[in-house]
Amino acid sequence: MVSGINQLFNRMSDHPDLGKLLLRLTFGGLLLFHGEFKVVHGVGWIAHMLAAKGLPGFIAYGAYIGEIVAPAMVIVGLMTRPAAFVMAINMLVATLLVKMGALWHRTDVGAWSLETEVLYLLGALAIMFLGAGKYTLVRDARLQ
Repeated sequence: MVSGINQLFNRMSDHPDLGKLLLRLTFGGLLLFHGEFKVVHGVGWIAHMLAAKGLPGFIAYGAYIGEIVAPAMVIVGLMTRPAAFVMAINMLVATLLVKMGALWHRTDVGAWSLETEVLYLLGALAIMFLGAGKYTLVRDARLQ
């Protein structure tokens, strides 16, 4: 009986392209909120942090690419793998720049203080490795 239920559930839920779409919409959509914040408030505060670490301030403008352009590309399925890679690099740089001092810390509720950043990083890498799937606005020539 358990085996039958498992087989039925597997047949009903075996939709890898739908799973890929859900990942793309989730991680791309949520990262766009971070990009929208930077559009409204600018990236000057990031440039100051970069300067404090001896890096050129113009690198801060990369946040627009990593948090607006790349997530939008991931959402529509345009060059999904490279765009997801850009999102992953963006999260790695943001974590190194803002949160490295919190590597071993936990929040008040016991969560790892870097869990959100790591979730975005690994989500972007998962999208990069999985690809867009068949539900995209821009079809990959290999899938046609």
